[in-house]
Amino acid sequence: MAKNVLVVGGGPGGASAAYWLARNGVDVHLVEKKRYPREKACGDALTPRAIKQLLDMGFDFDGLGLHRVEGLRAYAGGLKMEMGWPEHSVYPNWGATMRRADLDGIVAGMAEAQGAVIEQGTTAMPIVEHDRVIGVTLKNDEGERTVHPDLVIIADGSNSRFGRGVGATRRKDLPFGLAVRAYYETPNSDDRFIESQLDIRDARGRSMPGYGWVFPLGDGEINVGAGLISTFKGWKDINTSHILDAYSASLPEHWKVDADTPHTKPLGGKLPMSFSVGPKVGQNWLVIGDASGAVNPFNGEGIDYAYETGRMAAEWVSEAAAGDDTVLRGYAEELESTYGDYHRVARVFVKAIGNPLIMRSLTTVGLRSKPLMEWTLKVMANLLDPDEAHMTEHVYNAIEKVVNVGK
Repeated sequence: MAKNVLVVGGGPGGASAAYWLARNGVDVHLVEKKRYPREKACGDALTPRAIKQLLDMGFDFDGLGLHRVEGLRAYAGGLKMEMGWPEHSVYPNWGATMRRADLDGIVAGMAEAQGAVIEQGTTAMPIVEHDRVIGVTLKNDEGERTVHPDLVIIADGSNSRFGRGVGATRRKDLPFGLAVRAYYETPNSDDRFIESQLDIRDARGRSMPGYGWVFPLGDGEINVGAGLISTFKGWKDINTSHILDAYSASLPEHWKVDADTPHTKPLGGKLPMSFSVGPKVGQNWLVIGDASGAVNPFNGEGIDYAYETGRMAAEWVSEAAAGDDTVLRGYAEELESTYGDYHRVARVFVKAIGNPLIMRSLTTVGLRSKPLMEWTLKVMANLLDPDEAHMTEHVYNAIEKVVNVGK
């Protein structure tokens, strides 16, 4: 007998999983605790990896308020460089920006069009016995009920209350991000480059291990944010809203923003990184996206990995839905084979940049060489081409050597 699947969380990971499950003919029910559209503490940027996943789902990019971007503009130590997205055999050479408040509901609607049942405004809590979810309590305005899915995909975000309920926890020795963003009005929101400040400072001028971003939305506003990594001494005492204030006050004149009057209140939170949440798989459940810590420590990207892990999970769950639950273990093995080496190096890197002097040295030296920065962009955005696979180990070893020299 075919099995039914419950997806908990309707963000990028959950919607992607529901889409691919439904497309595979699996009986899938997605529950989302909020109602679309809803705000998320996100940079609103879509890298070529994310664009690839949306294209594969048949996303209609026309007329949806999506703003195309050609590449990255980076600043550090008074230097500036612009780099286009690299040509690639798998991913497109363009990215985009789009508000998550608009995007998530559209992708969930695409899953619904494939046959998934989408239930909004509904919280979910697991009933667990011996590492198996034997029931899920669903609660909404209509009351409370218990459902009994055969398989569960956990996609309820970085705080993952459901994930904690089944026993998934974050490794304390691995980094996490602290991020905050706000929207500002600007006459230059149609800029074709996203922007990254690699030498971010607080109000006292002290270097902070992290980065600032400006993502033009093409609609009169920009998404301005700051992200820090929890690998530096004293991070617990940092107020990220104050870091955002200092960063927005120092934006290049090009943006012509009034830093004292953001259009929205700052919104932020913590992001587990580098697949730091585990276990990834239980008897009849698995975790994806931010709930699994699928955030890139190099640059804070999460939406592309949410789409990708949702798709991976859907393939393994589709196989399990047709037979044996034990095949779910293959999902954890695929995560390791796909991302393991990359995140191993990323963890070494972010620990090193906890020293602001190392961060400043690496970024200012890098910005003096465009070929080096173009390679850096490809590595940090995880956009190495399959044809360059033979170079991957050499690239990773070089990063580790550079970092170790700076320690």
